[in-house]
Amino acid sequence: MTKLSVNINKIATIRNARGGDVPNLVQVAIDCERFGAQGITIHPRPDERHITTQDVYDLKAVVTTEYNIEGYPDERYMRLIEEVRPAQATLVPDPPHVLTSNAGWDTVKHGAWLSELVQQFKDWGVRSSIFIDTELSHIEHAGKTGVDRIELYTGPFAESFHQNQEQAVAAYVQAAELAKELGMGVNAGHDLSLENLAFFKSKIPFLDEVSIGHALISDALYLGLENTIQRYLFKLKEV
Repeated sequence: MTKLSVNINKIATIRNARGGDVPNLVQVAIDCERFGAQGITIHPRPDERHITTQDVYDLKAVVTTEYNIEGYPDERYMRLIEEVRPAQATLVPDPPHVLTSNAGWDTVKHGAWLSELVQQFKDWGVRSSIFIDTELSHIEHAGKTGVDRIELYTGPFAESFHQNQEQAVAAYVQAAELAKELGMGVNAGHDLSLENLAFFKSKIPFLDEVSIGHALISDALYLGLENTIQRYLFKLKEV
């Protein structure tokens, strides 16, 4: 079964636009789980443009499913992981100025550093994941770090999905199969939506988790949060 982790960054973005506590991020996380989500994902960036440091701790107190904290492994991020001990830490190679995660790790170039980080997470009892593209050499070197899972960056898949679905997913199938052979779990995220999710899952049936934020929160504006989460869960069960 593929788990749905809801990325609630966008809720924090709306809240921060006016200050105060509306919408209430903690309540949204509680509601997402109540409506069926099997995980909550956040990406606390250094400029706190959406998720704040305090949010990280506030959510820890209420999330009862899998708490996934994404981020670039600077000193601040590592301190958060050590103190909060989420279910999963997802390493993303984003410098501070990047608007959204738009590339995976070069695990050949950064392999030694990633290995050290993964070992640190293991010592803290936190499952590790590396955000990565479909380059097979990157998958192979990810396996050498000892990481528990990879998260496939699905932006390029979503971009080309409507032109040629089979071609769009082919590299992801190869990457996921190699990761599985190397003993790593497979997550996926970025621009997955109600339009493309079921097809993606059908091609990678052993997918462990998808992390979805922008499309899901946008859909919820029209469909309501509970209905939207149920629709995404249904898409994961269609195949």
